[in-house]
Amino acid sequence: MLRKDQAAPLHTSAATGHDRATPPPDSRSDHRIDPVVLGTALTLCLAFVVWGVIDADSLAASAEALLDRVLHSTGWLYGLVASAAVVFALFLAVSRYGGIRLGGDDERPEFGILAWTAMLFASGMGIGLVFWGVAEPLSHLAEPPLGAAAPNSTEASRLAMEYSVFHWGLHPWSLYALVGLALAYGMFRKGRPNLLSSIVLPGRPCTSAASRAVDAFVVFLTTFGAAVSLGLGALQINNGLASTFGVPENTAVAIAVIAGLMVLFVLSAVTGLHRGIKHISTINAALAGLLVAFVFIAGPSIPVLQTMVETVGGYAAHIVPMASRTGVYGGEDWLAEWTVFYWAWWMSWAPFVGAFIARISRGRTIREFVVGVLVVPTALSVAWFAVMGGTGISMQLSGQAPLSEVLASSGEEGALFALFDHLPLAGVTSVAVIVLIALFFVSSADSASVVLATMCQRGALHPHRPLVVLWGVVIALTATVLLLAGGLSAIQTASLVISLPFLGLLVAACTGLFRELRGESTPDPAPPRGAR
Repeated sequence: MLRKDQAAPLHTSAATGHDRATPPPDSRSDHRIDPVVLGTALTLCLAFVVWGVIDADSLAASAEALLDRVLHSTGWLYGLVASAAVVFALFLAVSRYGGIRLGGDDERPEFGILAWTAMLFASGMGIGLVFWGVAEPLSHLAEPPLGAAAPNSTEASRLAMEYSVFHWGLHPWSLYALVGLALAYGMFRKGRPNLLSSIVLPGRPCTSAASRAVDAFVVFLTTFGAAVSLGLGALQINNGLASTFGVPENTAVAIAVIAGLMVLFVLSAVTGLHRGIKHISTINAALAGLLVAFVFIAGPSIPVLQTMVETVGGYAAHIVPMASRTGVYGGEDWLAEWTVFYWAWWMSWAPFVGAFIARISRGRTIREFVVGVLVVPTALSVAWFAVMGGTGISMQLSGQAPLSEVLASSGEEGALFALFDHLPLAGVTSVAVIVLIALFFVSSADSASVVLATMCQRGALHPHRPLVVLWGVVIALTATVLLLAGGLSAIQTASLVISLPFLGLLVAACTGLFRELRGESTPDPAPPRGAR
């Protein structure tokens, strides 16, 4: 009898003639630590951080120059690939391939729907939504997208909500879904390791020079993507502690926050998916839901409902025009600073989030996977922005709270706490927000630690705990050094530039996935009966 941590054996299908008796990846592959991938990735990370410490100004200037060139010369390409990802993912869900299961034909999901949704949402962009949920709509209200409305006008508020959801909706989740789907299909149906090189370079051993180069690059990219997000989370927690308890708001406190949370996310990561990460993600979802419900009830409820309906309709009606704008007729700078910047940022996160989503999606059909990864998080993002961002805009336009002034003076990290300061029970809710940010911080970091360890251990589904701890510490130390060097923004910018080669990797992965799916001809299996 199989243990819960083993992949079920795959079955032979008479309908297709394909041999699905391939052993699960953990049972047939060599999962020793790959010293080349580990050493190369650590060396690259260390060299980049040392550059930031020794000469942060040089790093910032170089990164900004490269980013400006990338965003203005290839911004249209980012948009094209991101939109193509949406179309391809939805096509797979509604096509005959939607019934193909990520595993054996009779296999059932490893995780229940609630735990699965909570984990993918927390690892994907939970901490980002908390950071930007109020700040982005207010930013667009003050400086409307593409200059298409007067600042602080009704039209500006409509555009602010539509573009916020556009930036956090189907497009980023499609990127995550396609990477995760390709990896999950390869792992649980074809017996390949959970490595990006296995879908970009199918057929080549993970120890080949090309495969190791791809995996080392992905580890390098993921480390900085996670470190920058954790740095932003630490700054927001510091702002919350300052506004709630009078704690000084400085780099030292932010580093102390990172140190404390590092212990928590390392402990969570080493306990495994079925304990730490699963339970923390579930708590995250419950606490986020309670906070949204509180803001909805305590704030302008009817305008928020109206905002939600208008935003959904506007997003559906304008998604194609928004996605196809390149700035050739004006607004190129705004698009580069917001839309293209977001597409590049999501692509820098796609290898990590995709690998984690793949790891937790064994047993689901492609249709379930795409609907779960695209539709559910997009709906949650709409609700979050409508309640948080809609309430912030309502307070600003009605004169109830000068949130735009707070945004301009304290930065994006202070917008959320400024919102709660103008609602009942400000002290209690501010503490709850700090806890929520900390838990999202932990869930994102421990997910990243597990994925990075997996990549350095030749795709092992259950990497060695010391390796998980190592990458947890590396992420925390990287975020700390960046804060000390004042180079957080520069590293964020540079990591986006580094993500440019991922465009090619994503296209290669999708091409390979479609080629393999065309060989499948099984009818839709019966719907799942629930998690095992």
